[in-house]
Amino acid sequence: MRIVLLGAPGSGKGTQAKKLMADKNIPQISTGDMLREAVATGTRFGQKAKTIMDAGDLVSDDIMLGIISERLSQSDAADGFILDGFPRTKTQALDLEELLDQLGTPLDAAVLMDVDFDVLMKRLTGRRTCSLTGKLLNVYSSSQEELDECTNAGGELIQREDDNEETIANRLDVYRAQTEPLVDFYRKRGGLRTVDADGAIDEVYARLLEAIT
Repeated sequence: MRIVLLGAPGSGKGTQAKKLMADKNIPQISTGDMLREAVATGTRFGQKAKTIMDAGDLVSDDIMLGIISERLSQSDAADGFILDGFPRTKTQALDLEELLDQLGTPLDAAVLMDVDFDVLMKRLTGRRTCSLTGKLLNVYSSSQEELDECTNAGGELIQREDDNEETIANRLDVYRAQTEPLVDFYRKRGGLRTVDADGAIDEVYARLLEAIT
């Protein structure tokens, strides 16, 4: 099973990828993790990336593709992988397609975790962390009992600085402009699977499994 996971911030990509990874015993490969691993282990492309990042510049697409190629050659990716965070643009998608064809490991599907933007805003602006337990809660979707459990014990419901409405609206605008075109790209390729990602985690996971099997 070789898939690209698409979806806006807050759509649950990371949560669902972790469940799929444990269930199917295939790695979730995220851009950030790949970069850090390549730099830490000093691979050929990792060394190039380190030089660029140390200079404060963005890592180019060709170096990212090199790092992806190195990562996919590792034994844990032999039976499949979940690409999360790459590609982000149509150009990257075309480059990835060419690379995977060269490796003889074409994608089985691109999966869109589909959630209305007003739901995403509530998911992200409503996120709170209990200062006592570290438990992640949401003022819109968590039960009042769960919220009271934290505050009655003397804890605070803390909101991350970047979980404000203005910052999140900007992140969603960037997603719309840069990444949404990938949905059309994969749809035209006939490889797009769309999953309704609104609902309980296990419900969404059941829909995801149905979409990719």
